[in-house]
Amino acid sequence: MLTSRYPSLQQKRVFISGGASGIGATLVTRFAEQGARVSFIDIDDASAKTLLGALNAGERVRYTHCDIRDVVSLQKTICAEGTFWGGIDVLVNNAANDVRHAFADVTPEYWDNNHAINLRPQFFAMQAAAPLMASGASVVNMSSVSFMRRRPGFVGYTTAKAGIIGLTRTMAQELGPRGIRVNCVAPGAIKTDKQMAQVVTPEMEQRFIDDQALKFRLEPDDVAAMVLFLASDDARGCAGQTFIVDGGIA
Repeated sequence: MLTSRYPSLQQKRVFISGGASGIGATLVTRFAEQGARVSFIDIDDASAKTLLGALNAGERVRYTHCDIRDVVSLQKTICAEGTFWGGIDVLVNNAANDVRHAFADVTPEYWDNNHAINLRPQFFAMQAAAPLMASGASVVNMSSVSFMRRRPGFVGYTTAKAGIIGLTRTMAQELGPRGIRVNCVAPGAIKTDKQMAQVVTPEMEQRFIDDQALKFRLEPDDVAAMVLFLASDDARGCAGQTFIVDGGIA
């Protein structure tokens, strides 16, 4: 449970992609706890239903099934939710898929599909949301420290996450004159259910601790804390920046 309260997030209209599980579900939960009105999308209907039941937030939290690879559907959903709320104050481009892959096996089709999940939607979500945003609105794009650490084994993902930082810096200049802030959060090794089930071994668990300056495993709330700050009016002077939440990886 986070302790910081941001009065400026009360009644904010928030749109989050990939909100049914992992970091995304924590973001949906924490924004709702701040009194925001939240729309989120995902393709995992079962997890979304479970989250909605746990939140018991009524119409203040809305879910729509949406495959972010379908840009037309993504933009229509953003416009529909923005129309329902009367605008969008916060856009969090969270959805991603970090499935491992050998570089020698990557085909053009695989590469395009990977970027259709991990990079392309972030731009087209901003394109759709921007007309629904007013001065003071905030966009938070999710990157990763994986490319900074030169991690092998998922080159499509790391390339996309590097691109998001460049996209963020450019879009901050595009939207900044309208008073819309665009920033990026780059998490490190975050202890999500998916990572623990599919990727992390006991040896990797220890390596994460050894590599970090802070000797504890980071949780989704550690990322959510940064996203909430950037979405709030307290971050009014932050634009075009990447904020790293990795426990001080060497």
